[in-house]
Amino acid sequence: MPVSPMRSVFAVFAALFLTVAPFADATAGSATHRFVHVALDKAMTKTSGRLLIFAEPLDKARAAAKGGDIDEVDLDLFRPTDVTIMAREVTSLAPGQGVDVDGDDLVWPAGLSTLSGDIVLQAVLDVGHEYSYTGRKSGDLLSDVQTVHLAPGTPLPTLSLTHAVPPRDPWHIPGSAPKVAKDAVDEAKEHTRAERFNSPLLSAFAGHAVSIRAWVLTPPGYDASATTRYPTVYYTHGFGAGFERFATTIAIVWDAMKTRAMPPMIWVFLDESGPTGTHEFADSVNNGPWGAALTGEYIPMLETKYRMDGKASGRFLNGHSSGGWATLWLQTRYPALFGGTWSTSPDPSDFHDFTGIDLYAPGANAYHAQDGTPVPLMRASGRVVATFETFARIERVLGDFGGQLASFEWVFSPKGPDGRPMPLFNRDTGAVEANVAAYWREHYDIAERLRRHWPELKGDLDGKIHVIVGTNDTCYLDGPVHRLKDTLDGLGARSDIRFLPGKTHFDLYTAGDDRYALLKAISWEMYALARPGARRPSPAQDSTSR
Repeated sequence: MPVSPMRSVFAVFAALFLTVAPFADATAGSATHRFVHVALDKAMTKTSGRLLIFAEPLDKARAAAKGGDIDEVDLDLFRPTDVTIMAREVTSLAPGQGVDVDGDDLVWPAGLSTLSGDIVLQAVLDVGHEYSYTGRKSGDLLSDVQTVHLAPGTPLPTLSLTHAVPPRDPWHIPGSAPKVAKDAVDEAKEHTRAERFNSPLLSAFAGHAVSIRAWVLTPPGYDASATTRYPTVYYTHGFGAGFERFATTIAIVWDAMKTRAMPPMIWVFLDESGPTGTHEFADSVNNGPWGAALTGEYIPMLETKYRMDGKASGRFLNGHSSGGWATLWLQTRYPALFGGTWSTSPDPSDFHDFTGIDLYAPGANAYHAQDGTPVPLMRASGRVVATFETFARIERVLGDFGGQLASFEWVFSPKGPDGRPMPLFNRDTGAVEANVAAYWREHYDIAERLRRHWPELKGDLDGKIHVIVGTNDTCYLDGPVHRLKDTLDGLGARSDIRFLPGKTHFDLYTAGDDRYALLKAISWEMYALARPGARRPSPAQDSTSR
């Protein structure tokens, strides 16, 4: 699960929706449908994609802008029902050509005809069908924001797609990042290399070239010609992030190693994003053999190129959220290869609790519990702020690819007759497909895998599982971790499962003013295994608690 892209909170789940509202039905009711005309500027070239239109009451947009200019209208993760989203697929839109979008057809949370008064409008052409994962990205086309007064019979102005989103600098540090990251990024960049590897396994599966990508950060004093070797950490990200969004973490890790707040290790920042969401480094009939390619091709390539330990006692895994599931999966699937995983707030590792849904229960439903109450998906400050149904309905408007729920299906589901993954649940009713859930259980339920195969896994896996989660996890992911702990305890396994009181999905790593305190602690736990006897410096010697 998280991270996600819309508006100013890219580090939050792929949507934070407050209420469940049905789709507007283009044939229902007596309200006159409103249409928005969108034209491609004559200076542009012919294009296709998913055309999204965002509308928001002017007063709410002004409040969100806090006195600044309203330079975009987009889904706001903390007040999503304030923003109306309309969608239509367009093909071969030529320069100067326009299309009409029915604002009461495929929309969230209700049709444009339900709005009145002053609103702001903006159109976005998602050329790569990746908005559900990335939000606005390089190459997408935008209109200017227009203020409109909605009144009966008043025509809406044409929204012209006049400019494209510029390329993203992978070394951009956002304004919200810690000062230490901004100060250290230039130096960190000098010690980091992009390692792109054309995978024979993945390319054969896809029928075209597919690469594994990562940034490799070497520690202070690293000399490729010396004999010194280093433990290696394979780190991957959560939902919504990717290759171009590692700069802040890389800069923090570099500065921490330089100032001895973290030990000297090689860090490999793995990109697990793709056209269908996060592939999670799992072998999948839909996404391809990502686990086999990573462990059998990519890691061996890196170990011939860098001064890595090259043995299990010096290979470690760390990831958060979807990255937490990926690293937990890699450790349990390839137990002899890695010396331990530190998986934080992982996506569900026991599908008896898939964010509150028992996928194996008779009559299981993703939208409603047995008593009819909505199944919550997210919470904040002691209240439910999103339901599973809301999440699914938003994804339907934004597009078929890359959404969090669809991403799970691309990893976990069998392939359907149409060549796409079979859906876990009916998007209209929420009914869970029992045959698909059974496939998930057989292939990707980590706790089930441990229960079935512990005798053969124990020798290589015992003591290597470290999982950390907050007791108030925003996405209810502490529940599956409790089940995982019960499984491991029942097997008599040695494990390290920690529940941090009061912590949520988004502040788990924070202690005091240090947003990366947990990462620093984890790094020393890893290093102590790779270099027995190594001690973490005292706080007085650590100058990076910034």
